[in-house]
Amino acid sequence: MRIAGITIPEKKPLQIGLTAIYGIGRSKASELMSEAKIPLGLRPKDVSPELENKLRGIIEKMKVEGELRRIISGNIKRLKDIKSYRGSRHAKRLPVRGGRTKTNSRTVRGNTRRTMGSGRRTVEKT
Repeated sequence: MRIAGITIPEKKPLQIGLTAIYGIGRSKASELMSEAKIPLGLRPKDVSPELENKLRGIIEKMKVEGELRRIISGNIKRLKDIKSYRGSRHAKRLPVRGGRTKTNSRTVRGNTRRTMGSGRRTVEKT
């Protein structure tokens, strides 16, 4: 089954498989399935073509995948262009919503620690 250019995994339940589409999470997937009147435990291979087309039609009305990614990247670009604080945090690849940076967001900053002492910045003693 292919929806919005994404192949839905056949072995997982349809509700979980729909989360492979960017912009659809678990709660949105269950809403879509109830709107299309598809039982929640059904697997993609067991869905009839009529129900599949109905679900595809509902999803095509939504903003998912490429269109949603374009919108989000456009929003981030706008924040960078107006030189807002959030835009500068995006540009520096730091937490935008006030997260701690000393211990969290290490991988983004390139300070990954494989062992306890590695990766720690050395402090000069005077």
